[in-house]
Amino acid sequence: MAEEILDGINPTRMELLALKKREALAVKGHGLLKQKRDALIKEFFDILDRVEGARENAEKNLFNAYEALTEAQITMGDLAVQKAALSVKESVKVDISSRSIMGVSVPITNMEMESRNLVERGYDLANTSVQLDEAAKLFEVALGHIIELGEIEKTIYLLADEIEATKRRVNSLEHIMIPRLQATVKSIDMRLQEMERENFVRMKMIRSTIEKNEAKAKEKAQAE
Repeated sequence: MAEEILDGINPTRMELLALKKREALAVKGHGLLKQKRDALIKEFFDILDRVEGARENAEKNLFNAYEALTEAQITMGDLAVQKAALSVKESVKVDISSRSIMGVSVPITNMEMESRNLVERGYDLANTSVQLDEAAKLFEVALGHIIELGEIEKTIYLLADEIEATKRRVNSLEHIMIPRLQATVKSIDMRLQEMERENFVRMKMIRSTIEKNEAKAKEKAQAE
């Protein structure tokens, strides 16, 4: 099956040189995109290895925290737990910045959590239970794992999107653009060679005609 050629291209030497430059740039770009794709895939799987552990830690700590919270609700009652929760002061500060992975901007989270004792949490110790203290401690630990997991998962989603987009560009260059450029270069080159042969034959015929006319003129002059 013949490759498709580009439309609107004139078969000239200048056009041929321009197409060869485009082909060289496309081939170079294809190579660079393949390198980018491979590097992104490696980074993707390196980060993917961290997800399972981060998710496991988050789920484990959340499970333990909710168990302790349920025990506190049983011991104290829902209203008392809600009242204590409203008394707790915020102790977590999260700064989100970014870093670049092969041109992809991915998040970096920096969590600052105050280390607090029972008194510093803000609720009344006289009207709360040990189970609530344990739940509060476990939720603080779980929060750190949740934030870490969020950073990792967002990074994975961003890298996956970029890998897919890069794959499409690589495939487009490899299977469409480069073959079309090569086919067009070949077509123009063949056409130029054909035109050169036609010009050679035409010039040869003209030269032969001129030589014949000169010979006839000479013969006529000699006869006179």
